[in-house]
Amino acid sequence: MKATWILPDGREIALEVKPGLSLMEAAVAGNVPGIIGECGGTMSCATCHVYVEEGWQDAAGTPSDFEEAMLDATDAPRLGCSRLSCQLEMAPQIDGIVVRVPAV
Repeated sequence: MKATWILPDGREIALEVKPGLSLMEAAVAGNVPGIIGECGGTMSCATCHVYVEEGWQDAAGTPSDFEEAMLDATDAPRLGCSRLSCQLEMAPQIDGIVVRVPAV
């Protein structure tokens, strides 16, 4: 399965992501700039904030109440398509997903 991160400068990084791995884990392992994952995926830092590209938002689902609260603490502006990538688990329905890394 594959995911693509679009960096603030327009560069794209596409990585193979194993099923069940979060997009944050894949981004950190793949050295995607701007995705830190400081808390390791416990939803306590918001350093893995991404914008889910149009066309992928329905498949990505909606944030939980706790994720919603954490999204209010992001450094970059929160948008309607904002998600914490630690909460996006690779699965067939998001194979090929494209997300943008916010400029901070």
